Amino acid sequence: MQLKTYKNSTQIPILRKFTSVNLKKLKASIGPGPLITAAFIGPGTVTVCTLAGIRFDFTLLWALALSVVATVFLQELSGRIGIITRMDLSQLVRNRTENKWSRYLIMGLILLAIGIGNAAYQSGNITGTYLGLGIFIDLPTWNLGPLTVQSGNLLIGLFAAGLLWTGNYKRLERILVGLVILMSIAFSIAAALTKPNLYALLQGFVPTFSSEKLPTIVALIGTTVVPYNLFLYASLVQKQWTKAEELPSMRRDLWISIVLGGIVSMAILVAGVANPVQELETAQDIAKGLTGIFGNFGTYLMGFGLMAAGLTSSLTAPLAAGLVICGIFGWNQNIQSTSMRVSMGTILFLGILFSSFGIKPVTLITLAQLANGILLPLISGWLLWMSTKKDLLGAHALSPQGILFGIFIWGITLVL
Repeated sequence: MQLKTYKNSTQIPILRKFTSVNLKKLKASIGPGPLITAAFIGPGTVTVCTLAGIRFDFTLLWALALSVVATVFLQELSGRIGIITRMDLSQLVRNRTENKWSRYLIMGLILLAIGIGNAAYQSGNITGTYLGLGIFIDLPTWNLGPLTVQSGNLLIGLFAAGLLWTGNYKRLERILVGLVILMSIAFSIAAALTKPNLYALLQGFVPTFSSEKLPTIVALIGTTVVPYNLFLYASLVQKQWTKAEELPSMRRDLWISIVLGGIVSMAILVAGVANPVQELETAQDIAKGLTGIFGNFGTYLMGFGLMAAGLTSSLTAPLAAGLVICGIFGWNQNIQSTSMRVSMGTILFLGILFSSFGIKPVTLITLAQLANGILLPLISGWLLWMSTKKDLLGAHALSPQGILFGIFIWGITLVL
């Protein structure tokens, strides 16, 4: 029998065209969603998920699954509003909140929670990046008279500042997508190396409650459902899609990105189950604690994952804060504009200052946490209400079934 050859056939061009079309469709479906994943998986998420695994084994995997569903729903509403109205949430608050005092209250909370909050959290993002990097290399600490400067934190902060200062959004997006993919691979391999009990793992998706688990459940959901991501996505989605007909692409972008982020969080929890360290003094202990289980290779994987998680959050936190600050005040939100550079630069400067000099901005973090605690149910409720308005979204307003599900999700944010 003679083998069929396609050397002179038209079938090869057809195959190439088919592959090219599918790749284009896939590329069109991937927008700023990975940046949302990059934003919510930071050093805090790594620590919380690891502690959940150490303390409660696999029993809180269901909380992460619930947080993924809640995040997709709320982010879809913010993306839908961004595409249809061509405004982000901060602009919408400023332009569509009719009661003057309500408008000022919400704007003030947004600035406190996201502006000041991200400046305080940026210190932890930079420090977390260096803790991961510290698995591979130890950079010196400089003593300048009475001051002690942690050179690793300073260099990482300056590196993040350089990437944001270039003002090249597409380059920044590619860097973040690449880091998210590499971070996902690192944490997933680390989890697989622990050889988890599959039956116990599946049982973890069955909800269980107890008073001692409640703070950890709240922390797991709170590290995924992040208020500033709602503002970030509504702004960035406008750069990718411009028409209502493209809403399905936006939804695919969210499902792919946030489910991937949820899998990463679950992988961190699974690795945490095998971690023999009962108390974590620093996030670096997460990586070092696994050395006895699968040697230096696994430690390096976790170290790289922690470094990538910190760096992605170090880039997205100033970007989100800049967009929110400029949106609230009606300033230019172009990443290369003076207003954006000043806003992002202020967040970065404070983060570098706090982390490099070892300053713990406890008061700022406490204020930000309080503002976030109030802001999340307030913004999610307002977002749900806006999504029902036919004069704003027309045929794309929420259906009665969507409203009922939204009330359920809002109830979760209210409890948080």
